[in-house]
Amino acid sequence: MANPARPPRPTRNRSASASVSAGAGNAGRNSRGGRSGGKGRVPERRPTPPQEFTMPENTTPALPAAATFAELDMQAGLLKTLTEQGVTEPFPIQGATLPNSLAGRDLLGRGRTGSGKTLAFGLPMLARTAGLKAEPRMPLALVLVPTRELAQQVTDALTPYAGAVRLRLTTVVGGMSISRQASSLRRGADVVVATPGRLKDLIERGDCDLSEVRITVLDEADQMADMGFMPQVTALLKQVAPGGQTMLFSATLDRNVDRLVRQFLTDPVVHSVDPSAGAVTTMEHHVLHVLDETDKKAVTARIAAREGRVILFVDTKRSADRLAKRLLASGVLAAPLHGGRSQPQRNRTLEQFKDGRVTALVATNVAARGIHVDDLGLVVNVDPPTEHKDYLHRGGRTARAGESGSVVTLVLPEQKRDVTRLMRDAGIRPQTTQVKSTDEELVRITGAREPSGVPAVIEVPEPTAPAVSGARKPRRSRGGSGRGQGAGQAGRTQAGRAQAGRGDGGGQSGGRGQAVQGGRSQGAGGRGQGGRGQGGPGQGGAGQSAGGRGGRARRGPRDAGRGAAA
Repeated sequence: MANPARPPRPTRNRSASASVSAGAGNAGRNSRGGRSGGKGRVPERRPTPPQEFTMPENTTPALPAAATFAELDMQAGLLKTLTEQGVTEPFPIQGATLPNSLAGRDLLGRGRTGSGKTLAFGLPMLARTAGLKAEPRMPLALVLVPTRELAQQVTDALTPYAGAVRLRLTTVVGGMSISRQASSLRRGADVVVATPGRLKDLIERGDCDLSEVRITVLDEADQMADMGFMPQVTALLKQVAPGGQTMLFSATLDRNVDRLVRQFLTDPVVHSVDPSAGAVTTMEHHVLHVLDETDKKAVTARIAAREGRVILFVDTKRSADRLAKRLLASGVLAAPLHGGRSQPQRNRTLEQFKDGRVTALVATNVAARGIHVDDLGLVVNVDPPTEHKDYLHRGGRTARAGESGSVVTLVLPEQKRDVTRLMRDAGIRPQTTQVKSTDEELVRITGAREPSGVPAVIEVPEPTAPAVSGARKPRRSRGGSGRGQGAGQAGRTQAGRAQAGRGDGGGQSGGRGQAVQGGRSQGAGGRGQGGRGQGGPGQGGAGQSAGGRGGRARRGPRDAGRGAAA
């Protein structure tokens, strides 16, 4: 298939006068009733609730949505792989965006977590890159993501499709060997999935050049637009080829994305198949009020001991480690997941959680985006998030792709006001219940049960030991080496080169001699401590050993001798 020609890019029109809200409904928009009545003042805090992003003006009408993959202009290999992967018809965001993204249009897409955003940008990126080959260090397409876990998720999802059209896919993230990633880029990578920090490092090392990147994707664009990511992201986007295609996707898009849209998108098509609250009809939201910290710990332990898997979100790395340790002691197969653990540890923990060796994953927000686990029915906010976007992404780990699930938030008395605001910002109307650890209502909502009390142990695979050869390699000298056996004379040097000699004699032990000019070593059988000899001004020294390894002669002022006997 020939790469579809991109339509002419019109003159940029950055007018943001139209503040039309995209998406179905106005969930999470203005709710002015949130002001405290009768006080005569407006509380000073972040805009509450968040505004929808300002829709950019475009001059080219969007193409109609596709009902099937077959009607799209994609390679047969991609269509075949979709069938093999069990993807028979497009999700709403895929059907809405694919006709336009395959035509090369810039795109701003929003769909709830688990709605199929990865294929919505991945399929057109691969289809439009197929048939091309990247030069060393110069990729053709780039996907930027905020976390290592999301990078791995995207890579896993796109790998079979990339293989179908013979494209080389490389993941570039922190916490893994930068040398291996550099080597992969030097061999030529057509598509790179990267976190901004590591990609910046590789560019500064000269291992990557973005000047040939024609298709750029920002996944979870709202988090990319946060102040912590904006400088790195904008610097990277300025390095890609001018006139290329840019696609921004996220479950939530608000005004924080406007800067990226105005600066890097031209005449973009906006598709929003969900309100930014991401309301999902198959997801239940519960707020459970607990009496105090003690009861909160008991409630958490009982929920974690439920049958089936659960993700428990906490605020800090230290809290995650402590909670996981406490749950293990009570009999729950729990493990922490946070940014303080190495990437191999995080990968291993995720695999254990997916295959059931770990049933309670205690995580910080590092797992809130991009982690996909099939049939995960419950997410618990042990510590309520402070931002509505974090709540939505945490909850998005369940009820994915049409499945059902529940999100439970534990709330202490002093947290009630903040959580009420959080839910309003997120456009969520939760079911609120006062519970104790022994209540039947807790069992009904979460499936909680009493932990066994028998400490649980999660097996950690032993590291593979490197292969050890039968004999230790001899230490090389500058003059060479001689070898002897038994009580015979070992090597003698001539003109600075050692020549190996063998001697007869009693004993099974082997001697080893090493020498430079004029040096001589003798072995006396057996294993023992090596002797040392001192070389004189005009001749080398001789080292002897009472059997054993490694006599070494020190160098003289001019000609050094070195001897060793085994």
